[in-house]
Amino acid sequence: MSAMESQLADDELAASWGADISDGFIPLIDMEGLQGPRRSEIVQQIGHACQHYSFFLVKNHGISETNMNNILGTTSEFFKLPEQEKLKFCTNDPNKSIKLFMGFKDEIQNVFIAREALRFSTYPLEDYVNEWPANPPSLRKDVMEYCTSVKRVEFALLEAMSESLGLEKDYIDKMLYNHGQKISMNYYPICQEQDLEFTRGVRPHTDPTIITILLQDNVPGFKVLNNGKWVDVGHIPNTLVVHVGDLLQVISNYRYKSLHHQVFLNCERERVSVASYCYPSSNTIVGPAMELIDNDHPAIYRNFTYTEFYEEMWRAVVQHATDKRLDTFKSSVA
Repeated sequence: MSAMESQLADDELAASWGADISDGFIPLIDMEGLQGPRRSEIVQQIGHACQHYSFFLVKNHGISETNMNNILGTTSEFFKLPEQEKLKFCTNDPNKSIKLFMGFKDEIQNVFIAREALRFSTYPLEDYVNEWPANPPSLRKDVMEYCTSVKRVEFALLEAMSESLGLEKDYIDKMLYNHGQKISMNYYPICQEQDLEFTRGVRPHTDPTIITILLQDNVPGFKVLNNGKWVDVGHIPNTLVVHVGDLLQVISNYRYKSLHHQVFLNCERERVSVASYCYPSSNTIVGPAMELIDNDHPAIYRNFTYTEFYEEMWRAVVQHATDKRLDTFKSSVA
């Protein structure tokens, strides 16, 4: 197949399952197809989206609308609690399993980062549930239900992503072995119109994960970088946003690129979202899959432990260099 024929095939594939939202093409994938005779087609769609867009939306993922509405409602309730109640979870210790992040001034870029986020470990549930906030009273129940459901989605997606790379479908799961999960409950306050130029929800960044699964409400603000342009990813009811993280970029030997994304604020409505982060256990060896390395595709990264990566991640945060955190792990022949 010629390069032009290959491009036409890619365009036809994309046109058959995407959606036009705002000023960009948004891949929308029906996960129900993974359970039947269309599996190979859906796996191909997922691989195409990871390689060309670094993200996609999924529908028919198995999480009920009630479950999604409950976790978004609980998130909103938590951030409306009195300040002293929320500040119980403020800490400077990066090793704490639960941590509240507050808004702060970025002196280098001269912008205020307004997002507030409660980030905490959720897997295995029984190891962490008693550390979660007791208020609002529904939080622990809603988080347990959502995390149980989103973990099933994550597992199905990791299998499909493994297959899309030409690997055994349990490759990523076996490599990660008992991998962890964190949840980030995010709150973006209303921003006065005159302050929008110097205020952001979240700065442009990639996630230090394997994949991130994002549940967002119907307030716009989430933007992704595609072909050098920032594209709005609007809300489609009952969908989730799935995007490639730094570690999947490594495993895929740079075939799948980690997604650059950011969040803008709204001057009329508050915004909430819930992100589920998939990451390895601390002693996991992360590196490019051997099956993806050959003379034409040398290893871009060396092998490293997740503990090494985690330490480098925090150094990069302190040095305001999160976009360079993978540079340390590049292979000498890359």
